[in-house]
Formats: sequence, structure tokens, C-alpha cells
Amino acid sequence: MAGKGALKAPDDLIELGRIISAYGIRGWVKVQPHSAQAEVLRAAPIWWLCSPAPPAHLGAKAAVGASNPTSASAAWQPVMQPYAVKQVRPQGASVVADLEGISDRDIAESMRGYTVHVSRNDFPTAHVDEYYWVDLVGCMVYGQSDTDASLIGQVAEVVDNGAHALLRVLRQEQVAGHTELTPVPDEKGRQQEVLIPFVAAHVQKVDIAARRIDTDWPLDF
Repeated sequence: MAGKGALKAPDDLIELGRIISAYGIRGWVKVQPHSAQAEVLRAAPIWWLCSPAPPAHLGAKAAVGASNPTSASAAWQPVMQPYAVKQVRPQGASVVADLEGISDRDIAESMRGYTVHVSRNDFPTAHVDEYYWVDLVGCMVYGQSDTDASLIGQVAEVVDNGAHALLRVLRQEQVAGHTELTPVPDEKGRQQEVLIPFVAAHVQKVDIAARRIDTDWPLDF
């Protein structure tokens, strides 16, 4: 499947990891997942691999005589190539895989630095009260006030502290006279952020369709 340029990459690709080395002598690759939800990598039938951007100094050499020496690097466009997954298994905190078209260690080693992407459509169905981090990013988070729910902000990232997931929420507010939400600044003028434990004790409701999360986590914690 690899190398078939006629295949168009799906619009819903999610980056899930990066190839860090070859594994063994038969062309397997070792992947470091970006999150603890590595089961998606183990379930997907196809991985889309993207080569890393060239270093800036290589771009400068390629653009000798150009007014902008880094223009070649800036013009680089990522190319996604699909690889059918023949075998895959966990290896400690990483994942190792045998991909169609990667037949020896030298080829596998040349893939170091490639990012691994999977179609959101290939994600296994989540269990009840379980959510994929990619579905939580971008959700608006609301807290509890004396009268009703009040906007806290938007989920920018989901991180794992070892015990549970944390929502990194960028503070936003609705300012009178403005149609768009406004960042809430801190004393240095930077946008405030808050870390909210993504646990049942503090998250009352998650509505992925509505892109909304309700929590009782205190902002002054």
C-alpha cells in the first residue's frame, strides 16, 4: 500500500505518535505514542506516515542565491503515505509494528522521525464514560456559579499526570459588546489557564456533540 500517491489522505487524520527507531532485523518500527491511549495504534488497520520537515540548514543550502535562504525549507509540504499494519504489539511504553512495504532494518531505520497518523474513523468505539483526548480538545468548559453555569474557557490540551488525565483550559470570557470570546489575562498580560482533573468527582457532564464539559472544579484551587 505504501507509495500509492493516488490515495488521498483522509481529512480526519490524528497524529498519535512518532517513529523513534527500527526494531529487530525484519523491518519493524518502534513508535513512541503521544498519549496513554496507544490502543488506537494497535487497533488501526492503516497508519499514515509523514516525513519530518528538513532542517533549516538543509533548506538554506538548497536555496543558494535566493533572497530568502530558508525559502526552500519554508516551502516544504508534508506528504502522507499509507502503510497497512501487518502486526503490532506493545513494547513497554512504546509500540512496535510490522508495516507492509518496510521489509528490512535499514528501511525501518530511515523512517526515524516520521509521525504516525490514524483516521479518527478507525478509532475503536470508546466505552461508556470514556473519551478520547482528541475529542476533548476544543470543548468549552463551564463551571458552577451561584445561579447557573459560567464559562471557564476552552480545552487546549489533555495531559496525563500518571494518576489521571488533566484538562489544560485556556480562560475565556464573554465581554459585553463583543461577539467573540475574549482571553482572560493574568497579572502579566498572558492568557490565564487552569488544570482541571478529568475525573468523575469533578466532571459532571461531557457532551462531545455539543462540545461542552461541565465541572465543579474551583478556579482558585
